[in-house]
Amino acid sequence: MPRPDDIYDKHLTRAISEINELCRELTHCEECAHGNAVPVIGSGHPLADIFLVKHKTLPGEADEGVAFFGRSGEAVMKGCQKLGIDSLLLYGTNIIKCANVPDEEAPEWCLQYLQRELEIVQPKLIVIMGEAAMDAINAMGFPLSQQLENRQGEVQPFTPATEALVTPEIDSSLDDQRRKTRFWKAFKVLGDWYESLPPY
Repeated sequence: MPRPDDIYDKHLTRAISEINELCRELTHCEECAHGNAVPVIGSGHPLADIFLVKHKTLPGEADEGVAFFGRSGEAVMKGCQKLGIDSLLLYGTNIIKCANVPDEEAPEWCLQYLQRELEIVQPKLIVIMGEAAMDAINAMGFPLSQQLENRQGEVQPFTPATEALVTPEIDSSLDDQRRKTRFWKAFKVLGDWYESLPPY
């Protein structure tokens, strides 16, 4: 009989392989005219409990090719440290993978990439940053998912295995004290959710 550690190691090996394959596909994506820019890939643990998602890619993220690079990533990491959440439990990505794609509506191919990321990581909680990101995830039609509502700071069901927490959009929140306060008020609910997890 296989031990739990052996089963986890097999799942982790598979997830790493699938994330790497997805990254290869993303770097060769030709759906958008993104010129010399490389589409931004997700970052973090491939079997993370907590899946962080923003709607659009900023120029700094596009320059590095990694989601949550820069201020938003630093702010999230500091916030998680204060909440006692291990950074190894996190995976972060953007819905729109290129900085020069109009951000009003996520293209269908970006939603397909996001769906594959969710299927690989299989998180326990998705932290959805902003109403635009929530609308895109609702439009994705993820299997067995429920429509999410813009109830910021409230954990709600998403699928039978995954919950969702909607917060204000992080990038613009960092430039305004009142918006920053609203973001952290919603985000700190993540700490209560994490403390309620069973100890295994």
